[in-house]
Amino acid sequence: MITEAVQKQFDEAQHIVFLTGAGVSTASGIPDYRSKGGLYDGITLRPEYLLSTDALREAPEKMYQFMRDNMYFPAAEPNIIHQKMATLTQQGRARIVTQNVDGLHTKAGAEHVLEFHGSLYRIYGTQTKQPATVDQYLQSMYAANGELLRPAITLYGEIPFRVDEAAQWVATADLIVIVGTSFVVYPFAGLLQYAKLTAHMMAINLERISAPDRVEQIIGDATVFFSELKVN
Repeated sequence: MITEAVQKQFDEAQHIVFLTGAGVSTASGIPDYRSKGGLYDGITLRPEYLLSTDALREAPEKMYQFMRDNMYFPAAEPNIIHQKMATLTQQGRARIVTQNVDGLHTKAGAEHVLEFHGSLYRIYGTQTKQPATVDQYLQSMYAANGELLRPAITLYGEIPFRVDEAAQWVATADLIVIVGTSFVVYPFAGLLQYAKLTAHMMAINLERISAPDRVEQIIGDATVFFSELKVN
């Protein structure tokens, strides 16, 4: 999957920004959202409701059950995609803006990771904002004082984290690489509007995505792509 031209782009780039989604973590055993067999496949209530501020207010027990049963994979380990991206960040040549809430980029040792939609592994009380542990949350949706707990993720109805900072990262990139995302959720999918006209852009996915014509689309398995990519 890695042509000489693609490898050259990575070798010469000094300011890479990876825009990553759920497809990056499927090789680690974490299902994506919208594909067959994914997180949203076959559930009765709309996921847009189950993961919304409305559900947090009206049916927190349904939200809690859904997240606890379907979204937590604490034993999951980073795969070759996370590892190669982490190496590039450690070289000071890359930053990562991720939609993922699984924490695997950080677990892989990546530096300069912006978790656009937060993390399932940061828990806090909805009233006092006092932190709690994941172990506490997986045992009960309530803190010892009876306060409702929630993970620090962006729910439907909330604004994603650090949007302006993500836009600034994209604006300074000389290579933008979209990996493992259907690229339909905004404002994440709108980050490309901040890219420089001189920036190279590519997408690595199993299917074509809706993206500007200047994005080079590489169709195939991202684990194969990153296995072949030389980062040293």
